[in-house]
Amino acid sequence: MIQTETLTATPQGLARAAEILQAQGLVAFPTETVYGLGGDARSDLAVARIFDAKARPRFNPLIVHVPDLDAARTFALFDARAESVAAAFWPGPLTLVLPLRADAGLSPLVTADLDSVAIRIPAHPTAQALLRAFGGPLAAPSANPSGRVSPTRAAHVLAGLSGRIAAVLDGGSCAVGVESTILGLLKQPTLLRPGGVASEALESLLGPLALGGNSAKPNAPGQLASHYAPGASVRLHAQTALPGEIHLGFGPGAYQLNLSPSGDLIEAAANLFHMLREADVMAGQGGRIAIAPIPEHGLGRAINDRLNRAAAPRI
Repeated sequence: MIQTETLTATPQGLARAAEILQAQGLVAFPTETVYGLGGDARSDLAVARIFDAKARPRFNPLIVHVPDLDAARTFALFDARAESVAAAFWPGPLTLVLPLRADAGLSPLVTADLDSVAIRIPAHPTAQALLRAFGGPLAAPSANPSGRVSPTRAAHVLAGLSGRIAAVLDGGSCAVGVESTILGLLKQPTLLRPGGVASEALESLLGPLALGGNSAKPNAPGQLASHYAPGASVRLHAQTALPGEIHLGFGPGAYQLNLSPSGDLIEAAANLFHMLREADVMAGQGGRIAIAPIPEHGLGRAINDRLNRAAAPRI
């Protein structure tokens, strides 16, 4: 166990966070999607510490976070198609899976020894400030124990990883609330994980997207069959709750918790992980959560993806 520091996004806090990262320690930090657990993506030791802190399977690749497109080009090969997508959606909640540059210098643990890399430019000002203070690429999966509910507040990070990481940089609540969309551009444009950028927006630029992802051998994060899970069991598409269930709703209705009383998918995505945690506490040990239907369009696709994995048989 180590003493986990809580830092704020002041010049002093950012300098301390960068100092920890430069010493190959781990710092959780906010992005617009969820809190990430950052470590130097060039350091085998730092990246190994990420996998250890999260108890994350080593075959599951990580996303590399960089501050701008020039930095991204030093690690990945961009063709004209990738350049156009980056211009349209970066910085923001989109990860691109691109060919890895031969001279990238990243730890092979980041890419799970694949010849591709998942990379993104976060828009959150604290993430941007940290990347620039650190001066290098940060490997950063969600800052929670592997397979559990992702963190959207610093308190969520501490609840899962206190004593296992050096620090958390508190930047308040995450606005988007679900992880980045992952788009593969190795061959045909392929949706590898729905997320904070709606697939409809990508299709308006690229045309129809293929669907990809492999839970047995992931080529991008977020593809494991069981993921984002609370302690309680989860039942989906529940118009009503059974006796003893905590009912998590969407839209008008008498629910114990409601992702968005007005039926706003953006609000629902922002609330998803925090309310899953609240429902888990209300359900208690051995409890059950029933979740109302969520429309399958826009950010609803990302919400349903997370809920389907949360409800899957536990591994």
